Amino acid sequence: MPGPWFDAPAPLLPELLALNGRWMGARPAVICDGEALSWSDFHARVCQLANGLRAGGLATGDRVAVLMDNSPEMFITLFGIIAAGGVTVPLNVFVTDTGLAAMIEDADARAVFTSGDHAKRLAPFRESLERVRSDAWIQHGQPADGFTGFESWLACQDSSDPDVPLADGDACNIIYSSGTTGAPKGIVHTHRRRLDWFYDLALALRYDRATVNLCSIGLFSNISWAGMGCALLTGGTVVIMRGFDAGDWLSLVARHGVTHSAMVPVQFQRILEHPDFDRTDCSSIKSLMCCGSPLQASLKQRIMSRLAPALIELYGLTEGIVTTLEPEDAHGRLASVGKPVMGTDLKILDDDDRPCPPGQAGEIVGRGRILMSGYHGREDANRDATWIDEVGRRWLRTGDIGVLDAAGFLTLVDRKKDLIISGGMNLYPADIEAVVLEHPQVDETAVIAIDSDRWGESPFAVYVGEAGPAELLDWVNQRVGRHQRLAGATALDELPRNPNGKILKRELRERFRDWLSRPPAEDPD
Repeated sequence: MPGPWFDAPAPLLPELLALNGRWMGARPAVICDGEALSWSDFHARVCQLANGLRAGGLATGDRVAVLMDNSPEMFITLFGIIAAGGVTVPLNVFVTDTGLAAMIEDADARAVFTSGDHAKRLAPFRESLERVRSDAWIQHGQPADGFTGFESWLACQDSSDPDVPLADGDACNIIYSSGTTGAPKGIVHTHRRRLDWFYDLALALRYDRATVNLCSIGLFSNISWAGMGCALLTGGTVVIMRGFDAGDWLSLVARHGVTHSAMVPVQFQRILEHPDFDRTDCSSIKSLMCCGSPLQASLKQRIMSRLAPALIELYGLTEGIVTTLEPEDAHGRLASVGKPVMGTDLKILDDDDRPCPPGQAGEIVGRGRILMSGYHGREDANRDATWIDEVGRRWLRTGDIGVLDAAGFLTLVDRKKDLIISGGMNLYPADIEAVVLEHPQVDETAVIAIDSDRWGESPFAVYVGEAGPAELLDWVNQRVGRHQRLAGATALDELPRNPNGKILKRELRERFRDWLSRPPAEDPD
């Protein structure tokens, strides 16, 4: 049979940005500190960065690490790498220096973009990171020794469209899930699946061309990628906060007519408690998304009644599974995280990997067009994360425990894995435990989540050894990333274990869950 009469392939992200640059023209694409960059200027800067990388020898599929603070320059960098055919690797600025170096090495990065003091953090590792080209350490701001100045480098580049051929299955970005001391896991998204993710989220979160999305979380985060990706897809505007402050957030909403924002629960709490809240005009808001950690029903109700009736809670993994609770469905279901977004399917499995009926809790697995292509260089992790159904289809294991009701609404019950979610950041106890065990007076340890009014959850170390809790707390917190710092520590004569010797973390969580709220007399020490 003859092929289609018109056979233009579906555009990928670089072509969509080019089309928006052409047709949106003077409309603002990005705003930061009150300064706007039009769509045409934004696309020109993206092209300059892409052409600079190609001229420097970047090949399609090469990885480029980005360790920058929120800024228009970081925004341009993330998408300029993609337009060059490279794979953008945004790094969490709160990870320790050695953890950052491990991620750059694991990604096999050929170039690194950084800003401010982050260059000093990476400087000691430059010689050991041999795959990064010697001329490809690029720094926004006053460059340190051995770094190329971002502004002068960019200004010398051609602004024409690089028009790099890309295929649906080419890698687009790698987002790392952890990594201070443990082996990092890079989550790979292809161009087609990342763009499909933007499409599906834009529909679920009610984005359109009039969108003004406020990014208040680091642009390295998949939460920020959701908001800015949907805004770029629809030709809207992205407003960037260099760092979150509740008062500044309120001011920006009123000044720029913000319509959308994606945040974690602790941010909503601070906004509602801010003294300027009741006198700030937030009427421009169309939809707010909450994700990153469980949203308590009482806080959800406060947000919906006082700030945004169209609050959409999202449950999702960077790996790609997403559910949303629509505001129209929230009444009587405030504990639920909703149903899968378009194109995604879910099942609940029992301990024997058999599908559970409604009302029975088990592990959540999912599949769909927005799933990652896999973990970078980690076939072991890929196998561990896979469940194969009766017809041979692969589903992603989440490690989370949930239950579906008769109408198909998902409620989270617990986490099968030991992940700690603090202020919307994923913390892996094994990373922190490895640091605790480096202390010469600690024999064994278990790091668990405890309740925190400020962060939702915080890490807490239970250990066996001679170290004093206060001394250990100070020692560990000097050696981990800022978001990994322990909220407390206590020593036990022995850790509870099952007959096979596995530490019973659930028992420890039940015992110490409310440790931060206990009066001193009840301190378990």
